[in-house]
Amino acid sequence: MDKVRIGLIGYGNMGRNHAKYLFAGEVPHGELTAVCDISADNCCRARQELGGDGKVLCFDDPMKMMKSKAIDGVLIVSPHYEHPKMIEAALKNDLHVLCEKPIGVFTKNVREINALADRSKKVFGIMFNQRTNKVYQKIKEMITSGQLGEIKRTNWIVTHWYRPQSYYESGGWRATWAGEGGGVLLNQSPHQIDLWQWICGMPVRVRAFCSFGKYHDIEVEDDVTAYVEYANGATGVFITTTGETPGTNRFEIAGDNGKIVLEDEKITFWKTSVPERQFNREFKGGFGAPECQKKEVAVEGKGEEHKGVVKDWVHAILTGTPLLAPGEEGINSLQLSNAMLLSTWLDDWVNLPIDDEIFYQQLQEKINNSKFKKIINKIEMDTEGTY
Repeated sequence: MDKVRIGLIGYGNMGRNHAKYLFAGEVPHGELTAVCDISADNCCRARQELGGDGKVLCFDDPMKMMKSKAIDGVLIVSPHYEHPKMIEAALKNDLHVLCEKPIGVFTKNVREINALADRSKKVFGIMFNQRTNKVYQKIKEMITSGQLGEIKRTNWIVTHWYRPQSYYESGGWRATWAGEGGGVLLNQSPHQIDLWQWICGMPVRVRAFCSFGKYHDIEVEDDVTAYVEYANGATGVFITTTGETPGTNRFEIAGDNGKIVLEDEKITFWKTSVPERQFNREFKGGFGAPECQKKEVAVEGKGEEHKGVVKDWVHAILTGTPLLAPGEEGINSLQLSNAMLLSTWLDDWVNLPIDDEIFYQQLQEKINNSKFKKIINKIEMDTEGTY
């Protein structure tokens, strides 16, 4: 194989963004050969924009596309609840998979998908495009190399994605338990939650306080403050909302050798002259602290975002190299967001890994009472001529 034939599932706004650079040939050894969307309008648009010369086949059924023999792998850009179903179908049809975030809505079926992917031996990736960002790669390198020393505390305030009510009213499925399965944790913050655990590791327990419809007329969470504890005793706080403006995006990591702060895409490292724990043991004065030097950390280059993840996926398929964003790791950020919701619903601490079944049961209750679920049920009954 000298190229990977890619089938795109979903031709909405995000799907069209992916199709644009793929169709333009901007992914070496990757070729867009098929597109699928169950929407007649989107399918027609795909034919007009991509399928006119027959080089890109257009389908209205993802299963037909998967069985067409026209593709080697799929890029999934369908609604959240469909992600695990599409991944499972693709793997069972012997196709490589790259899925948009989030990997799913609840960990129960994602864990099953991970097991299937492991057995399939296909290349399974997730669109965590912020992992290509050189700023985050640099911070991860500083942590992994030991420059910061043992982590003591992590704090991320990410409130810079304000959304007005009109945003949520742009679709009846938006911000509903039945339509999306979550709010700011599942829609706006997945990349930051992934980066948080990718750089700092997974905590062992969570206590969170989520507010549902605090700033908007919606079902799901639009304001979250979560406190976590790590195995080494370190603590962390994650704060996010779509109801504040102007917002903040500040990531701070304190360690034995100082502090790293990321804000406005700039990394600042306050480096202590000696590790704090060593100073604490050896210093004999009444008041004192280790000397500290402030350093602006240079970062070279920029990541290629979505295109970069697709390039990495195609390269892994052709060469067997490890992925920057393995699909199996998608469950980590999902576990954290599920744990934050579950902690709120139970008004208690939640240990990680979470109890998949308890979260699933709690979520189903929310779905059954969801406004969008009632809309779907009414449409189905009206179609059948009954009420």
